[in-house]
Amino acid sequence: MQQISVAKSSSSSCSPDTLANIQLLVIDIDGTIAGENNDVRKPVKEAITAAMAKGVKVAIATGRMYKSALRFYREINSNMPLICYQGALIKDPKDEKIYRHLPVAIELTLNLLEYLEQPELRALVPVHFYINDQLYVREITSETEFYAQRSGIEPIPVGDLRQILTAEPTKILAISHDRHRLNYLLNTLRQRYRPTELYVTTSSAIYIEATNPLVNKGTAVSYLAEKILGLQAANVMTIGDNFNDLEMIEYAGIGVAMGNAPTPVKDVAQWVAPGVEDDGVAAAIAEFLL
Repeated sequence: MQQISVAKSSSSSCSPDTLANIQLLVIDIDGTIAGENNDVRKPVKEAITAAMAKGVKVAIATGRMYKSALRFYREINSNMPLICYQGALIKDPKDEKIYRHLPVAIELTLNLLEYLEQPELRALVPVHFYINDQLYVREITSETEFYAQRSGIEPIPVGDLRQILTAEPTKILAISHDRHRLNYLLNTLRQRYRPTELYVTTSSAIYIEATNPLVNKGTAVSYLAEKILGLQAANVMTIGDNFNDLEMIEYAGIGVAMGNAPTPVKDVAQWVAPGVEDDGVAAAIAEFLL
């Protein structure tokens, strides 16, 4: 398999001491361990198993909701707390212990909903609310059906989303297959809300995700490594493919971007792996951990 090293630096910049110190591997799901077919390929599973056999702990960090990520957690036999909702929720499937939950304030959620339900947006950009690990939507659209099929989640249509805001949502998602519209909306939201009010990111070309401003995968991986496991950034390797992975790639001692990642994500990585369909995670594990 052809390995790619077109990022900031090649693997040769990592000293033997750095490689020997990696004790935690954190991997994204979509575009990283799961490609178009929504499954983890055998070479990736085998590489993860081999890393675990050498004593490396393996965790997942995903934008997916907890119950949607569980299948992948089990498929790779992870035994670490699961980072989901871009890091807004860190929960251990072994005992259901919640280590961190940082939802979006109801007042801010209502303000965002009012903006997203303007007549020119309402029919074009469906909004998803995640509350208590349930997915609530105003109505079932084709975009919602696509999302539900890939995530394995049954959405709950409620009409007016305001009526279910008796609890703070963990995440708010807007969907559009019109990339021009989505990019315009992303830029508008980042101008409308300061980073101290709302964390706004993209996890794919069709999703905009909004969470608590303290939330991103970088802070979540830091929490897992330092607060839960007693490790440091130098002990961590992360692999991701999209803008929502930027912070955890920057945080880690070894940050890897997938070959299918956008250029700005590759630019912050220390190494660029082959794409997801070419088992890039397996290549990265072989390069740095085996």
